[in-house]
Parts: sequence; structure tokens; C-alpha cells
Amino acid sequence: MPLPRGIASTQELVEAQAHVWNHIFNFINSMSLKCTIQLRIPDIIHQHGKPMKLTELTDVLCVNEAKSLCIERLMSIMIHSKFFTKIRISEQDEKEGYWLTPASRLLLRDEPVSLTPFALAMLDPILADPWHDLSKWFHDDHSTTFVTTHGRTLWEHAGQDPRVNQFFNEGMASDARLVTSVIIKNCGHVFQGLKSMVDVAGGTGTVAKAVADEFPDIKCSVLDLPHVVAGLEGTKNLTFVGGDMFESIPSADAIFMKWILHDWPDEECVKILGKCKEALIPSKDNGGKVIIVDMVVDNQKGHEAFETQLFFDMLMIILTSGRERTEKDWAKLFIAAGFTSYKITPILGLRSLIEIFP
Repeated sequence: MPLPRGIASTQELVEAQAHVWNHIFNFINSMSLKCTIQLRIPDIIHQHGKPMKLTELTDVLCVNEAKSLCIERLMSIMIHSKFFTKIRISEQDEKEGYWLTPASRLLLRDEPVSLTPFALAMLDPILADPWHDLSKWFHDDHSTTFVTTHGRTLWEHAGQDPRVNQFFNEGMASDARLVTSVIIKNCGHVFQGLKSMVDVAGGTGTVAKAVADEFPDIKCSVLDLPHVVAGLEGTKNLTFVGGDMFESIPSADAIFMKWILHDWPDEECVKILGKCKEALIPSKDNGGKVIIVDMVVDNQKGHEAFETQLFFDMLMIILTSGRERTEKDWAKLFIAAGFTSYKITPILGLRSLIEIFP
């Protein structure tokens, strides 16, 4: 049988096959991770306090005895994915056991910046099912693949389904805790001198609460849709406001937006930024600014980082009508909305802290 067109050798043929297979089965990484989280394996090993033997792990998991060896196979792929490692149990015991890596420590349930809620939200069937309709979406007139699958937008779905609303808000809150801790620790100066701040589409207020606690002189407000903030109680320097960012934003010294603009196409982003500019009290010289946490595509070194940014860009097709943007893309939006300058600080891994000034 002749080689396929464009393939020069048998070696190139089998390498191409391996590449295709790897991408076909890439979902197994995500599903294995989900299973590991649902079985609470990171927590079990952490609570054990030292590297854990397979038999010890299966005993705690209480798995079906006939399936206990499958835990070893699950752990093999998780080790390969750098969520666990195998190390010597102790100086006295030369046997090896499973131990945590920095990635699995971010999956501990009691870790303040745990990513477990975010992982379970993103891998929920409600959010995962639309991927099967992506090719169908390219031929219909729906705004997102989520609408193609479920008949309504993600925001409409969350507004009518309490379970979706809860897991989505919990996922966003878990991410907000991590982001806020990094910003306050490494870039806290962006909040200094402010007397007021509005967290636009700030969900249940994770960011605003952290800023209000760290900087008690700042009066913080959270603006989000009424069903999101319903029943939430504020404090003396934290309030919740039900509303629509496309209609109006409360006035403040600074407007904060984490992972908001990537949800929307350019035209809507310019509208949101325009409302932000209207809401700003002081000029740039007096501290007025919009603080954005979002991706700046291709500003990170390394194949994995860039690939993950591309993953998120595709995710926007599925869940929202937005996109991830390069610095050039961001600059166009800022200029169109009437802002004069901006500053990008890449301190958040795949995302950056962006300050824009009137």
C-alpha cells in the first residue's frame, strides 16, 4: 500500500498517527482529573500526611475490590500529568508511595485558593455537552454553541437553574480567591489611594471582600445581575447592587473587572468600557482607572501556556460570544472606548493585570 499523499516515510506516517491519537484521546486527561477530584484523592493523600501506598489508598477509597488495581492505572496517568509523584515513603521504609505536587495542592478542598470548584464547573456536562455541537453551530445562526445545545444562553440558563448558578458562581469565586491573593500580595499598589471601587459582574463578591478587608478605607461595591446578588449581605464598606453593566455602573474612583470582557465581542466590550468611563469619578492624574484581569494572548513563554490560552479562546465560542485578545486587540478596544493609555502587568500566569486610564 502506498504512503498517503504528503507523507514521505513510514516513520512520518506512524508519528502522524500517534499525533492524531494523542489529540483524539486528550479528553482522557480532563476526565481522569475529574474522577480524581470526585474521589477526593488529593485530600486523602494530604490527610495521610506522608506518601501513600496503593493498598492504603484503595482501603480509604473503599472501591470495589475487583477494581482496586484500576486505581493504580488512574494514578499512572495522573503522575504522567504531574498531579502526583511517587517517592520513597521514609528513610525506614524504602517502598514508594503517592505524594502531592503543586498542581494537586490546588485541588485540596480546604485550600483557600482551591481550583476544585472551577474544575468541576468547567467539566460539568452542562458546559461540556456543547462541544459535541461545535460543527453544527458553524452552520446555524446561534450566538454560541451553548445556545445550539441548550436553547438559551449560559447566563439565561444560570438565571433559571439554581444548580448551574451555584456551581458557576462557586467556580468563579474559587478563581477570584487565587487572583485576588496574587494581586494584593504582588500588586497591591493598584488599590492604594482609592476611596471607592466597583467590581463589575463581581459575582458573590470574592474580590471585593478581599479588597475591602485589606484596604478598609476603600468603599467597595459589587454590581451583578439581580439573581446573582439576591440575598447577599454587605458590610460597612461593602455593598451589593443588582443591575446591568450595559445600562449603568455606579460611580467610583476605580472600576474592577475580572474575566468579564473576554465573554463579549468587541462592540459590546466598547459599550461596557464606555459605561466604565462614564462611572469614573477622578481623572487619570487623580487616580481614576479601570482595572482589568484578563488574558493577553501570546504574552507568555512556553508551548503549554500558549496552548491553554488557545483553549480558552475556543471555550469562548462554546460558552459566550467573546474571545481572548492580543495586546493589539486590547489597545483597539481601549482607544474606541475613549481611554488615553494603558499598562499591562503580566503577574497572573496566563492572565495579566491591565490598568486603563481616562
